[in-house]
Amino acid sequence: MARSLALAGYLAFAARAERYANRKLADRLAIGKEDAARIDERRGVASLPRPDAPLVWFHAASVGESLALLELIRRLLEERPDLAVLVTTGTLTSAGVMASRLPEGAFHQFIPLDALAFVRRFLDHWRPDLAIWTESELWPALITETHGRGIPMLLINARMSKASHDKWRFLRGMAKSLLCRFDQALVQDDITANYLRNLGLPGERMEVTGTLKEGAAALPYDEAERARLASRLSGRPIWLAASTHEGEEEKVLDAHNMALRTNPRLMLILVPRHPERADQIADLLDAGKWAYVRRSTDALPDGDTQVYLADTMGELGLWYRLSPISFVGGSLEPIGGHNPFEPAALGSAILHGPYVTNFVDIYQRLTEAKAARLVSAPDNLAAAVNDLMNPDRAAAMANAAWEVSSSGADVTDLAIDVLLDRLDAKPAALESPA
Repeated sequence: MARSLALAGYLAFAARAERYANRKLADRLAIGKEDAARIDERRGVASLPRPDAPLVWFHAASVGESLALLELIRRLLEERPDLAVLVTTGTLTSAGVMASRLPEGAFHQFIPLDALAFVRRFLDHWRPDLAIWTESELWPALITETHGRGIPMLLINARMSKASHDKWRFLRGMAKSLLCRFDQALVQDDITANYLRNLGLPGERMEVTGTLKEGAAALPYDEAERARLASRLSGRPIWLAASTHEGEEEKVLDAHNMALRTNPRLMLILVPRHPERADQIADLLDAGKWAYVRRSTDALPDGDTQVYLADTMGELGLWYRLSPISFVGGSLEPIGGHNPFEPAALGSAILHGPYVTNFVDIYQRLTEAKAARLVSAPDNLAAAVNDLMNPDRAAAMANAAWEVSSSGADVTDLAIDVLLDRLDAKPAALESPA
């Protein structure tokens, strides 16, 4: 195992970090970033008993990473109904999504902070038989303690941005020591594979597979609600701005204002990434004298509504199904973009800004297939929306996007095979706890 003075120093700090971690939790609780009723989970204190079954533990950082796991978890439990699945994340939003979306046999807990006392308490209780990290969130104490207990560890759907690589490059010895603890890595793209190899993950343990998001099931929706809104909006041209961030709503509204000159009946469905920003966005709409209604008030759009502010959680599947044109946010500001396979799987033409580093390989494939268009400013976003009001053009893009998104279901199949092989290789570890 690779040794690292930086890792040794970090672990020495983690062994004495309980008071520091508790102060950090108190600060996060004070600003609404923790659930008071479940705060002890962040200290490694479980709020549920360990199931009397072999336990597979998945860790995902937040919403996007955890959603990518849902189809994999569903398939795993279909193949092995004797298993239990623990999913850990670190954000309130992801906890809410997992509570409503995890299949029977799977459950959610918050990940403990990376203080050694918290980590040990967590592992003492759950005793996972297989530990699976997703993407690239690497907590040193958690990884070293899990490995030290002889628990097999996999890194799946691995993705690393240039910024993350550059940060870890200055701690290359520490990165190598952590990465070498993983038995196998399924990597999203060649860029990530090169980054991980440069940081010390042995090439023979890596396989470039594509992203699990390609094989994810389509986002859920309420068909009765879709029919009700479709009837209400019958005949009106619609476009969607999904998962927008601060600084993007102004640009989207500028584009909508320009597009209205050509299509006066055009309506925008505006879905902020974080619904808690809805009041701020409503102030922006008021200042612009927009005719709008808010989804959270149960108000329905009518013939005069210019903007429908969809300020609720978990309804993107509904909005993508209603709109033939979707701008995917997090891309007009340097956020890194959001998952374009969600609209691609639901028959929506895709527009995006230039900042898509989180999904650069996927957007490249969509662009090559003429399934997505780059827009860099409000004027060309407006021009693209107006151009795609031609239903034949929008349908051609949507069909191309669907073909690209549906071509990657074998990524999930491969991940299932790897997990099952690893489980079957450790029969002694998978006995139910006494």
